[in-house]
Amino acid sequence: MEDLRSAINDQMDQMTDLLQKLTAEFRSGIQPAYDNFIGFFHAIDWKEPWLICLVSFHVVVLLTVIISRRNINFQMCLFLMALTGVYLAQNINSFLGKNWKSFAGQNYFDPHGIFLSTVWSGPLLVIAIIILVNTLISLCHLIIKWKRAELRHRARLSRGKQD
Repeated sequence: MEDLRSAINDQMDQMTDLLQKLTAEFRSGIQPAYDNFIGFFHAIDWKEPWLICLVSFHVVVLLTVIISRRNINFQMCLFLMALTGVYLAQNINSFLGKNWKSFAGQNYFDPHGIFLSTVWSGPLLVIAIIILVNTLISLCHLIIKWKRAELRHRARLSRGKQD
């Protein structure tokens, strides 16, 4: 019984420490995260042609997703392509890291892939989430439509039995 109390007290101490660290981070606000983001944003030369093409690519894919929101099959293809792009991000990062001199002014491609995750995988994941939400909404509408048809069918059957 004493071991159980000791284990519970240890767990409570750990939870208290975690809660104190979390509240300290909340008290510091979002300013450190904002400063890191601004530093990252200013460290990149956004006028490089390949970055302009990359941003344009993401805008075109996003517009394609929005325009084709009623075509679920096409959206599923876009969803799989977006997730494939995220899956291949590590290979793309290593390839671009080896060949950055041929298209970029500086080497953005660190071994951990932070830059490529931010400018390649991040937007693709956002697009994939938009497609997923759209698919779930379409499925909800389809279920409602199916249930209404089922209720109409049951009503017709019950009227037919009464006559």
